[in-house]
Amino acid sequence: MTAIKVENLEKDYGKVKALKGISFEVKEGEIFGLIGPNGAGKSTTLKILATLLMPTGGRAEVYGHNVVSEADEVRKLISYLPEEAGAYKNLTGYEYLQFMAKLYAKTGKSVEEMLKLGVEIAGLGERIHDKVATYSKGMTRKLLLARALMVMPKLAILDEPASGLDIINAYAIRQTIKRFAREEGVTFLVSSHNMLEVEFLCDRVALINKGIIVEVGTPKELKEKYNAENLEEVFMKAVGVRL
Repeated sequence: MTAIKVENLEKDYGKVKALKGISFEVKEGEIFGLIGPNGAGKSTTLKILATLLMPTGGRAEVYGHNVVSEADEVRKLISYLPEEAGAYKNLTGYEYLQFMAKLYAKTGKSVEEMLKLGVEIAGLGERIHDKVATYSKGMTRKLLLARALMVMPKLAILDEPASGLDIINAYAIRQTIKRFAREEGVTFLVSSHNMLEVEFLCDRVALINKGIIVEVGTPKELKEKYNAENLEEVFMKAVGVRL
């Protein structure tokens, strides 16, 4: 089944064309990476799919629902984690997850189940009972990922989920994403400018540059096509940068 279908998607910010008619599809249960340098159009694409931005042209669907005309239906299926997301610093990690569970859960029982899952995903041990203000960036990011996944979305949209994290926290976040895709069937759309990291995480990737998708495929396919050792090298060759 197709989880995401994007056709000729465009977005203008005044005279600036952030997206110039991009198209791609994501299959259900897939970890799909949208990768490219800063300013390439990654976050804009994710915000449109998360129903937070209106496209200028083209169309996008999430599980068959149009992100513009059926935005409410799309929101029931997704969870979105922006790059610069924050948590309420005066709450403990546990209180934050509890607050978010009450927002999303339909019954008291499901609040408890969601909260239990959130605590497990965060993996913060006893620190879950400390205030978020005392957390490192990596701990906060793990808490936010827990918030995004404890609602068990059909599609998780993650913007730079491990950006700026140390190797241990970045690894933990990648493993959580892989586990939820493999064991729970959650579909992931992940943006990143870290192409080496994405290579180990994603089933398929789309390379985006200056609002245009230049390549789509598995990391293995793309490396073979461009006779490259890694996705960074693939990207440079695909956009015509001399190495």
